[in-house]
Amino acid sequence: MRALGAQLNALLSASRALTVDAATAFHPDLPPAAFHIAHWLHSFGAAKASQVAEAVAMDRSATSRLTARLIEIGLVEARPDPADGRGVVLDLTNFGRKSIDRANARKSDVFHQKIETWSNADLELFAALLRRFNELPPRG
Repeated sequence: MRALGAQLNALLSASRALTVDAATAFHPDLPPAAFHIAHWLHSFGAAKASQVAEAVAMDRSATSRLTARLIEIGLVEARPDPADGRGVVLDLTNFGRKSIDRANARKSDVFHQKIETWSNADLELFAALLRRFNELPPRG
């Protein structure tokens, strides 16, 4: 169990470092939390700021500050909510999408370097074990 814990900690630490590196590739003058917001918009599409804040587990004031900076730089746009003209919907600009794609490519390169020598059988086993690990335990 101790060895498993050590490897999970190493994985989480490496993942965090890789995300920070990708955030820098996204935009060097923004904190990683801004990348987290933009990445969520890239994955799930346009949304109200309150939805984004909840989805990325940030308080609304922090989300608002980071979003304002993303808009200022031209990575995100705010437009009126078609369902409620008083509200605002956030979405990535084309520049924002290209920046996310560049950052994700950087993450993918590192990932592929780690597994490029693995056999298909190793990859299948690793995926199966991770899937099993990530499944919710039965409630009871």
